[in-house]
Amino acid sequence: MNFWRSLVGKLWITIICLVAVVLITLGLFLLPYIDSNFANSGAIKRLFMYACMIGFSLTTFFALFLFTKITQPMHQVIEAANDIRRGEYGTRLTLVTSDEIGQLATSFNHMAEELEKNIRSLNHEKGHLSSVLRSMSDAVITFDIEGRIILTNPHGQALLETWSDLSWEAESESELYPEGMGSGEVPPPLRRLFDSTLNQGGDQRSQVHVRQGVWSVHMAPLYSEDSIRGAVAVLRDVTEEVRLEKMRRDFVANVSHEIRTPLSMMQGYSEALLDGMASSPEESSELVQVIHDESLRMGRLVKDLLDLARMEAGHTDMKKTQVNMGELLERMYRKFSVRAKERGIILELNPAGDALILKAADEDKLEQVLTNLLDNAFRHTPADKHISMLSRSTVLEGRRFLEIDIRDEGMGIPPEDLPYIFDRFYKADKARVRGESGGTGLGLAIVKNIVESHHGTVSASSKLGEGTTFTLRLPVEKQ
Repeated sequence: MNFWRSLVGKLWITIICLVAVVLITLGLFLLPYIDSNFANSGAIKRLFMYACMIGFSLTTFFALFLFTKITQPMHQVIEAANDIRRGEYGTRLTLVTSDEIGQLATSFNHMAEELEKNIRSLNHEKGHLSSVLRSMSDAVITFDIEGRIILTNPHGQALLETWSDLSWEAESESELYPEGMGSGEVPPPLRRLFDSTLNQGGDQRSQVHVRQGVWSVHMAPLYSEDSIRGAVAVLRDVTEEVRLEKMRRDFVANVSHEIRTPLSMMQGYSEALLDGMASSPEESSELVQVIHDESLRMGRLVKDLLDLARMEAGHTDMKKTQVNMGELLERMYRKFSVRAKERGIILELNPAGDALILKAADEDKLEQVLTNLLDNAFRHTPADKHISMLSRSTVLEGRRFLEIDIRDEGMGIPPEDLPYIFDRFYKADKARVRGESGGTGLGLAIVKNIVESHHGTVSASSKLGEGTTFTLRLPVEKQ
């Protein structure tokens, strides 16, 4: 530090100037009297000069004393303060004095200790909050009062990146976002909720729909003293929950519909028997036969529902052994040959040339799969048309699979219905009326569950007016 710019340097210069002014003033007034009143004036003048020199020496010594006791400790305090300003919160002063400088050093050390403790506590809380945000499965996004994004967790950042790639103009007319989504701004689906949060000053909850996804949003305002400085939004992906809730409602409605028809018929025919409407034993037998058929239909529905419920709950008992699919296909061909002749349908079997052996599979379950698919094909294929069973071996991604195709030449399935044909109770033909051999609407759902329990896949392709092909792909090796 430059001595002349320090407080002691300025004080020393001031004292020197004051002493010089006093001495010069005294000299100007006293020198004439010394020459006239004192005989030895020269000695008095020398004494006066010596006094001036001693005075200047004392002021210089006083300045050096002040520099040692004040300036150097203050310089240490300034250096320590700069260290703390740079983030070195462990800096401490070693000044041990009983004066004000010592008290200042003690207070400074206490302040630095408290500051270090508070900074450490803040860093701990910051790390804890960061860990909590990272571990959250929900997306968290924080906005300032202008709508700019100031903080997100990893899930929130991934969601923002996904939404930034979407074209919001393609939404429905009630949810148009013509301004699009700028970088670091409130996403269009959250703008309305963000404005409501700022205007009303309370927590807001809503569900937003983006493409095929549904998010539950909870947005709360951020306060700075008594004013709102932004908002924080917590978004949870509830797409699966909404889908399951819709499936539950549809399932209840479909089961009610499927059971109501046979119940109504059984009730009507039984009332006819009780009222004596049958005029002959033949009519009575016919009414009883209808009641019996409808009871069997309800029994099949309940059995299929129980089987499907057990499969989806993972409680299916699978007895997996080595299965010769060639023999199973031959048996299915013989089983449906009689039905094919009765219906005038041409049933064909085209097995692969090599042995079709699955190392671990449940033969009874696979027979149920093939029975459901063939029964479905027979119900939708008119006379003089073909139904084919083809099998082949293929290798995909280093694994060997057995593929089986069940092809029919029926009316086919509309393209918009293909993604949903494996759902429970889904009917591609909305106007189809089931006959006595009609299905329960659960066959394809059961097929999908059985195939997936074998670590395989089932798919369908169809052309209207040409027919439908169901393809089973089952792994040959044990999984």
